[in-house]
Amino acid sequence: MVEARCMKCKKQVEIKNPEEVVMKNKMKAMKGVCPICGTKVFRIIGKA
Repeated sequence: MVEARCMKCKKQVEIKNPEEVVMKNKMKAMKGVCPICGTKVFRIIGKA
C-alpha cells in the first residue's frame, strides 16, 4: 500500500496502479493514478 497526496482532491490517497520509477538524479519514486478523481499522483521514495 503506497500513499501519495492528490493535489486535486487535497488529501492522502492510495496510489492506483503504482509503478516504481528512477528519476534523473537517481532517486526512486512511485507514480500512479488517484482512485477518486483519476489525476496522476507522484511520491518520491528515496535513494536508489
